[in-house]
This record gives sequence, structure tokens and C-alpha cells, in this order.
Amino acid sequence: MQKITPFLWFNNNAKDAANFYTSIFKNSKIENINYYGETGGKVSGKPIGSIMTVSFQLAGQDFIAINGGPNFTFSPAISFFVSCETSQELDELWNNLSDGSTVLMELGKYPFSEKFGWLEDKYGISWQLNLTARPQKIAPFLMYFGSQYGKAQEAMNFYISLFSQSSVINIEHYGAGENEPEGTVKRIIFSLDGQEFMALDSNMDHHFTFTPAISFVVNCETQEEINDLWEKLSKEGMPEQCGWIKDKYGVSWQIVSVVLGQMLGDENTEKSDWVMKVMLEMKKINILDLQQAYESH
Repeated sequence: MQKITPFLWFNNNAKDAANFYTSIFKNSKIENINYYGETGGKVSGKPIGSIMTVSFQLAGQDFIAINGGPNFTFSPAISFFVSCETSQELDELWNNLSDGSTVLMELGKYPFSEKFGWLEDKYGISWQLNLTARPQKIAPFLMYFGSQYGKAQEAMNFYISLFSQSSVINIEHYGAGENEPEGTVKRIIFSLDGQEFMALDSNMDHHFTFTPAISFVVNCETQEEINDLWEKLSKEGMPEQCGWIKDKYGVSWQIVSVVLGQMLGDENTEKSDWVMKVMLEMKKINILDLQQAYESH
């Protein structure tokens, strides 16, 4: 199981978006669909039996989409950086993603790349397409600006301290005379539990920020692991319901148990609904309480 999974918050088109993305990326598929039960439907205002979450893979990497309502809006503060091995592959992805999109950086040659483009697709997700070859096809890309400006390297070091098998892969800083202050981060590539992430600092006056529309689900094996991550991410951050935390940099995480998804997806709707009911009363996830709820029905 992938340790850290991007979680995408849609209103009513999670399935449409998942179908679209899996149709344009190779080695991609829909894996599982969960539906709203009585409790989840009541809390969210969604019809019972309608689609709640869609789990899918893009280029072999796990993603989750939810029909969560209109609460959150996607932002380019977190985008997905796609490494394309050929110009043809990049052009095909660009053409597919361009339908109904907003272009943030035109497709073309830049000082940092022979071919690069950045757009916000018709669903609001931002994609950076680059002509390069990397082992991981798609990497979450975090932009630190505004009140978080200059904190990309600090945030990276903090995240690396949370997860085993994590490291700095590459880091580039701005030099004298470049378009950002000297010493700030031009680009970082780092690994969290073997998964690549990227980040940079930007001194531009962006009219957006991090939002919970893209969060990162962390699948924990034990209660001790949940407790540890919850305590560290909550420090100077904002603990929320159902395992959600907004960390001190404004990035949202969901600290959950690997068994939670199995229980919520159980075909016995009475069991799954009762687990949902108990989970909604939690902030930090308690595995024992969830298992007791599951086993009692």
C-alpha cells in the first residue's frame, strides 16, 4: 500500500474526473468506489447510495477522489508535476488536459527545460508537464509564498523528519541576479517514505493559497504511529475532525489507519455506517474504538 496518497476534494464530479485522468495516463485504472451510507449522507448532504470516494491509479500511483461538497476549491499552490520521457507524450497529455483549461505557463522552451507547460484543467487540478525522465511519473509540487515564503526548505526538512526512508534528492537555490532573492529555493526534490515530492519558494503576489481541496492521506499501521504523526503535525498547526490536520505551513493531512478504508468499504453497510458514525465523532483516529464499532455490528 502506498504510504502517502493525494486526496482530491470534488463536489459532484469525482467519478468523471477519475475516469478522465485514467483515460489519458498510461498504466492507470479505477480501483474502488465507495458509496454514501445513511450517516455519511446525512452529514454531507449527499444522497444515500451516491458515490462518496473513487480510488484510482495514475501511472501506477494511488489517488483518492471524494464528492465532498462545495466546501473547498483547488489551488495551484499544490500541483502535480508530470515527467514526460518524450515530446510526443508531453504533447498528448497537454492536448488532453487543455480542454476547458486555464493555462498558467504556456507550453514551450524555458531556461530550465527544453519543453514545459503548466495548466489548470477543467476540474481545477493544476498540472506541470516537463520533458524529463524520472523514476516517479507524477509528483506533488508544493509552492511556498505569501506568509509561507522562504519556508520551502524548512518544510521539506520537517516532513523528512516525520517519515522513515526519506531524504533530499536534489535542491537548487536562486543565485545573485536571478528573479527571486538569492538563497531561496528554486526547486527541491525530496522523498517521503520512498515517494517523491517537489517544492519551491515564490515571491510573486499569488492570489491563492494552500487549501484542503488537496490533502495527503497517511496510511498508518499502528496507533503509536498515528499518535506520533498527530502530535508532530498538530504542533503549531490545526487539528480537525476525522484525522484531518492543517500543519503549520497550511498543508492538509489525513492521519488514518490502514484498516479504516477496509471497514468503510465493507459490503455490510450496517458495519460500515456504524464505523463512519464513530469516526465522525473523533479528531485523532483511535483504531481500537473503530474496531470495536465494526465488530459490534
